[in-house]
Amino acid sequence: MSTKAYYPISEIGKGKPGFSKTRSIIEAAFYGNNVVPVNTLKEAYNLAKNSPGTIVTDMPVYRGEEFGLDADAKVLLFNDGAITGRYAAARRIAGEPGVDCDKLDKVAMDAIYSARYKKLYHATVYAGLDPEFMVKVHLLIPEGEENIMYSWMLNFQYMSDDYVKMYKESVAVGDGKEPDIYIFSDPQWTPVAHPGVDYSCLSDPQTLCYFNTDTNCACILGMRYFGEHKKGTLTMVWAIANRNGYASCHGGQKEYTLADGSKYVASVYGLSGSGKSTITHAKHDGKYDIKVLHDDAFIINTDTCASIAIEPTYFDKTQDYPTGCEDNKYLLTAQNCSATLDEDGKVQLVTEDVRNGNGRAIKSKLWSPNRVDKIEAPVNAIFWIMKDPTIPPVVKLKGASLASVMGATLATKRSTAERLAPGVDPNKLVVVPYANPFRTYPLANDYEKFKKLVEEKNVDCYIINTGDFMGKKVQPKDTLGILEAIVEKKADFHKWGPFSDIEILDWEGFVPDMNDPEYVGQLKARMNDRVNEIKAFETAKEGYDKLPDDALAAIQKVVDELN
Repeated sequence: MSTKAYYPISEIGKGKPGFSKTRSIIEAAFYGNNVVPVNTLKEAYNLAKNSPGTIVTDMPVYRGEEFGLDADAKVLLFNDGAITGRYAAARRIAGEPGVDCDKLDKVAMDAIYSARYKKLYHATVYAGLDPEFMVKVHLLIPEGEENIMYSWMLNFQYMSDDYVKMYKESVAVGDGKEPDIYIFSDPQWTPVAHPGVDYSCLSDPQTLCYFNTDTNCACILGMRYFGEHKKGTLTMVWAIANRNGYASCHGGQKEYTLADGSKYVASVYGLSGSGKSTITHAKHDGKYDIKVLHDDAFIINTDTCASIAIEPTYFDKTQDYPTGCEDNKYLLTAQNCSATLDEDGKVQLVTEDVRNGNGRAIKSKLWSPNRVDKIEAPVNAIFWIMKDPTIPPVVKLKGASLASVMGATLATKRSTAERLAPGVDPNKLVVVPYANPFRTYPLANDYEKFKKLVEEKNVDCYIINTGDFMGKKVQPKDTLGILEAIVEKKADFHKWGPFSDIEILDWEGFVPDMNDPEYVGQLKARMNDRVNEIKAFETAKEGYDKLPDDALAAIQKVVDELN
């Protein structure tokens, strides 16, 4: 089996793989006499349906029997309180400088002790959907939070007969030394002063997402938003993938089959709202046979360049899906939306972010009939999606160091999917390395893996700007047209201005004027911002995310060529 759940007596004990202080605190809770196992999706649905506050809509779950549900299952809606987005500020990661694990362990210990009078549900799923890479994940969560549990079991792969068989036959991850992932969550938790507990170790006094990825365990406290549980799980899975030779990818991937039978595999990386889902699922008017791996989370084997999806379903914003939209046929659950009665007196979802800025739904894989769990063909190209107004709609990067460092300094804007700390400007251009704010290991690990793909595996690398270019909006038709030109090998890239390692495709309406000193000045300033970001990595968090010297040299060369 891919991860380890059962141990011979001789392999149990202090200092042995799979055993640590933090894991011992978290895993033990799963065996308490207040724990109720939830083994099937049907059980989870019934618990969620009857949980206080659940809105049972009159919208049927399309082909629900294929997911282990009853034929009459309905889309369930559950709404949180004031917080309706992810909160990065609550994350504390074991191994990072300044993270006091001794104090955090006691917070977790006390939270689990305080939960002993609650009924706790134990749910289990698989993350990673191919025998090459499958991880078993356990969630422990209290009564009253059934909708989080049900959505979590839908978002990842519930233990259907087919996947149980696949898992038994799957490859052991990490030579059989990687333990199952255990996540304890109590959204109802609030800090209470108790002897021995010091809450100064929390970055936010009311919430905590504590990850010990070395031993595959996590503690999530005071977080009601389902997205914390989805991304918390992905955080753990990506960490396992990273240490076992995979590039962890927050993005989308698709495979094009062209008229001559050749294949082209494109990976796109961007935050929520960047356009990665639009790009991933674009059908291109039927010009190509397309297979979609996923639009949010996957991994790439850096030796074979094959790619594996982590999740079967989609956790999508509902702002683009008005009530009555055909896409809503594929909804399974919804969060933070409203509801009303239609002309027949039936309960219908009200989407489009009327209630709040981050209405969400889980959509079944049936929404994308061309979905696959693995793409065997090697990845051909990486596309960094940026919303940097100085970068044209597309440029091509030459050289592995520049390609990877541009990913490490990916510039974009935040979306409403994220809860920001007080005082943070939501419109400010920010750097999010590789569009993945969920990394729990040194940044250099990602840098070297993406550099390897370009340097050793001949993967091409591009930047695509889906925002504004010098005040003019880049439309989806522009982005998709550019992709089609690249896929069909019709894109005429040529030297861009003074740059020796950046090429440009002239796209009508978006040709930069390199004779305009104002534009060149802004471009230089933005490239210099990237230099400063790389330099900041050298000192921030005691150099935890410092990149190799060639990374700084590659981006500094770009700035120097603009002088």
